[in-house]
Amino acid sequence: MLNPRYRLLLILLACIFPLAMVQAADPPAPPPFTEGKDYVLLSNPSPPATPGKVEVIEFFSYTCPHCYNLEPAAREWLKRKPDQVAFVRIAVSFSANWEPSARAYYAAEALGVLDKIHPRLFEAIHQNPRMNLDELAAFFATQGVDQDEFRKAYQSFHTETQLRRGNQLAQRYKVNGVPSVIVNGKYDVRSPRMFEAVDFLIAQEAVPSSPVAN
Repeated sequence: MLNPRYRLLLILLACIFPLAMVQAADPPAPPPFTEGKDYVLLSNPSPPATPGKVEVIEFFSYTCPHCYNLEPAAREWLKRKPDQVAFVRIAVSFSANWEPSARAYYAAEALGVLDKIHPRLFEAIHQNPRMNLDELAAFFATQGVDQDEFRKAYQSFHTETQLRRGNQLAQRYKVNGVPSVIVNGKYDVRSPRMFEAVDFLIAQEAVPSSPVAN
């Protein structure tokens, strides 16, 4: 038979050891981004336009200095974005001063030169935010685009439609300032670590739903 004192010691150790293990365990790490601070869940989510993809929309204006400052981070993120992500840029025209540059964006898109011209156009408009049609046409000519073709695209029905659609989407998502990034029609990203927060939300959206039990 065990000595009563020794038996009591074993009982105390059995009680204390699990407690010590719990206290020594690291607490679970908090999520790196939090709702209400780094992103907002939209009250009226919209389904993404590309089924099967996580959609990321950037609302921007070439005339916005904050958009210009964000552009290098956006370009770096695009190099590593997951294949399951559909990225869409929307040029908005919240004022008459913003409209020429937004038209230039959609004209470049229609002419098939957007990928080539986009960063250079950003730089040119950053230097002269009030570029008019003649100045924009001259810029496009330096990039190998015929000025008459640019003017036609600038004033085309396609450009008019895209301009109106962009502004309507901004209203739907209650975008009142740029740059603004919407993830999968559900989240308005507001973190200063914009594309890190975007990656976090993409991961949230990309997690497959658990199968429903019959």
